[in-house]
Amino acid sequence: MQKITILIHCEDQKAIISSVTNYIAGIEGNIIYLDQHVDANENVFFMRLECEFNTQNWDLELIKKDFQTNLADKFNMSWEIYTQEYKPRMALFISKYDHCLYDILGRYSAGELPLEIPLIISNHEDLKSVAERFDIPFHHVPFNKNIKEEGEKQQIALLQEYNINFIVLARYMQIITPKLISLYKNKIINIHHSFLPAFPGAKPYHSAFARGVKIIGATSHYVTEELDEGPIIEQDITRVSHSHSIEDFIVKGRDLERNVLAKAIKLHAQRKTMVYNNKTVIFS
Repeated sequence: MQKITILIHCEDQKAIISSVTNYIAGIEGNIIYLDQHVDANENVFFMRLECEFNTQNWDLELIKKDFQTNLADKFNMSWEIYTQEYKPRMALFISKYDHCLYDILGRYSAGELPLEIPLIISNHEDLKSVAERFDIPFHHVPFNKNIKEEGEKQQIALLQEYNINFIVLARYMQIITPKLISLYKNKIINIHHSFLPAFPGAKPYHSAFARGVKIIGATSHYVTEELDEGPIIEQDITRVSHSHSIEDFIVKGRDLERNVLAKAIKLHAQRKTMVYNNKTVIFS
């Protein structure tokens, strides 16, 4: 059996679901998952479905062409089709923090993430040994405000050389350039503390501790030119109290960062996210 995933969004209108399901049945496909959402305020329809085909009836290019002619043109759809075998190629951008890096590589080595990691890029060489331990090519690309144009050129050249589909900032402590963001629109995932808007700076956990907060959290989002304002993919929180130390805050926060980022990566790799008007639709 061959399995495909189809993502669709378009203006909400009558008979979209029935037309799509009847089409799949008409080409002898079997739908094994379907979920849909309508944004009533924007009048936009979203759908994700998975379907199987017998190999003797399988011709993906013909299906794509037929789908465009018989459905997409009729409903003015934006749509994507992916095969089950397709694994997106993910680049990791890192600096000196290692907790998210170790977590991602551990999950990857255990087969938990449906993707490939052909490349790690860092503006420091501190974690090169970690990449070598997991047998992943590591490239040191110096990057700061004084040499960002040269750094950007090197980053883009490496991403193109390794045919990268999306990027994850695993506590990469530099601002991504507008050009790179435009090349990977809604394909760069970042992780940060949920309370960063209230506690900016290099030590948000220290600020939160001093303020006596009762909840800390982490947020994973797609990167846009507006710093930390991109579409949110995943969030989580944990409770804290006066009895917790700054070190406790940091440990709890890093646990959240690891889990939230891993969930966001998996959702993206499984094609369960759709972005619209700086928001995301996340399918189960």
